[in-house]
Amino acid sequence: MSNQKQQKPTLTGQRFKTRKRDEKERFDPTQFQESIVQGLNQTGTDLEAVAKFLDSSGAKLDYRRYAETLFDILVAGGMLAPGGALSDDMTRTNFCLFTAPEDVKTMKAYAQVFNKLIRRYKYLEKGFEEEIKKLLLFLKGFSESERNKLAMLTGILLANGSLSASILSSLFNDNLVKDGVSPAFAVKLFKMWINEKDINSVAASLRKVGMDSRLMELFPVNKRSYDHFSKYFIDAGLKELSDFARNQQSLGARKELQKELQEQMSQGVSFKEIIVYGKEEMKKSGISEQMVICIMWTSIMGSVEWNKKEELVTEQAIKHLKQHSPLLKAFTTQGLSELTLLLRVQEYCYDNIHFMKAFQKIVLLLYKVDVLSEEAVLKWYTEAHLAKGKSVFLEQMKKFVEWLKNAEEGEYQLQLNMCFFVVQILKK
Repeated sequence: MSNQKQQKPTLTGQRFKTRKRDEKERFDPTQFQESIVQGLNQTGTDLEAVAKFLDSSGAKLDYRRYAETLFDILVAGGMLAPGGALSDDMTRTNFCLFTAPEDVKTMKAYAQVFNKLIRRYKYLEKGFEEEIKKLLLFLKGFSESERNKLAMLTGILLANGSLSASILSSLFNDNLVKDGVSPAFAVKLFKMWINEKDINSVAASLRKVGMDSRLMELFPVNKRSYDHFSKYFIDAGLKELSDFARNQQSLGARKELQKELQEQMSQGVSFKEIIVYGKEEMKKSGISEQMVICIMWTSIMGSVEWNKKEELVTEQAIKHLKQHSPLLKAFTTQGLSELTLLLRVQEYCYDNIHFMKAFQKIVLLLYKVDVLSEEAVLKWYTEAHLAKGKSVFLEQMKKFVEWLKNAEEGEYQLQLNMCFFVVQILKK
């Protein structure tokens, strides 16, 4: 017995099975695709039924994991391979965006399907946006009709806020731009977007994501000019987009002008040279004199460090503006420019509280040095003033306007009285 080989101890006890939810699921979209395609084939062209099917299927199928597959099927009928071709080894459906009739009513109905799906499953928002970016990169792999339908759908979804305008970055892909696919797609997209909203809404969405300054990138570098952009989109019936691009170009030119003016002033460039430069830029960039006088005012007021004390800032402003008055005078050759400057002064004094009491003295100085005329001051006072600080500024100007209106003493005596009045005010 003692020589008998001793048995090794063994572990005993209950064995636990791995729970189903703890098992790592293998990424395999085949079964998911089969389920979606089967459901779409059963619902057919009834998009209300499609929306209900997608809504209920989200509780059983893993939309989060297979979002790309889901959107590929809804748009193209099956999974897309790189480049935009449909994968051959999986079941497809003919009930998708690309096989639908190419008309606005149908595209709006499809947009509702996507809207309902994303509202129901909010986590799909990001995946849907990434899907659209991908589809735009695949445009060359689609037929013209498929591109048109995708453009119309995208325009509707941009209009109702389901997509961000940042998706347009895909259209700046070199291959799409070079082959003219990007601008052609943009025409369909912007027509639908503007029809659903308006150009102001479109412009706001573009600005929000920094796309407002990039529209020229829809064309190759050698055609990236406003003239080419304008002709292309006007010929396509999108004058609103052309006008928007012109305004953006003008805005860019205005920013450059202001930057250069401030730099020249800080470097002590002569007023004569600054005036010549300003007038050349006006002509070259098509900037109006009214816009230039606003830029000039901003540049002049931004070229000095202002005193924080109200009683000292007025004196500082009068001295500074008197010195720079030749620059203002050079760009107020029209009555409208004078009025524009007056409004800009009013706005500036209102926005910068230390200048509230300086408004009257600034206007009187500009009148004295022939930057502002009697007509401009009277028009501003009677009808053209802004609402900002209206009661304060009108009260400040009341006595001066009474002087201007009182012409009974004769022109010569009036001028003498005006000079005396202005001097007295500026001395205070």
